[in-house]
Amino acid sequence: MVTKQKDAKGFKPTPAFIGVSWVALGAGLISYCIGLWNADMLLNEKGYYFVVLLFGLFSAISVQKCVRDKSEGIPVTDIYYGISWFTAITSVVLLVVGLRNADLELSEKGFYGMAFTLALFASIAVQKNTRDLKAYNEQ
Repeated sequence: MVTKQKDAKGFKPTPAFIGVSWVALGAGLISYCIGLWNADMLLNEKGYYFVVLLFGLFSAISVQKCVRDKSEGIPVTDIYYGISWFTAITSVVLLVVGLRNADLELSEKGFYGMAFTLALFASIAVQKNTRDLKAYNEQ
């Protein structure tokens, strides 16, 4: 019987999954940024939401990498693993607090929340595909 680790290293992501992951990441990032560009808010507010997006993307990818490394037996320090989870949760909390206190329509708040969520999920999928392709090509 083949172990899960060997299965994960042996699979090549399909072009359809790779494509849809990139399209979802682009849709999330572009729609979020267009929303910020067109928003009637001060430049420092726009900067806050943009930095929260970048912070969330980096944090989500870090969590995905740590979880995957641990599952494959690659050493990950507990401090980095904890910091990755802390920053990922913090980025979501910062977005929620910012939107809760923002002077925006409820539909705008929902838009930013959904675009943020889509971008975070898609960044994890893109990173997974990139890593799977590299592992597949190295075999």
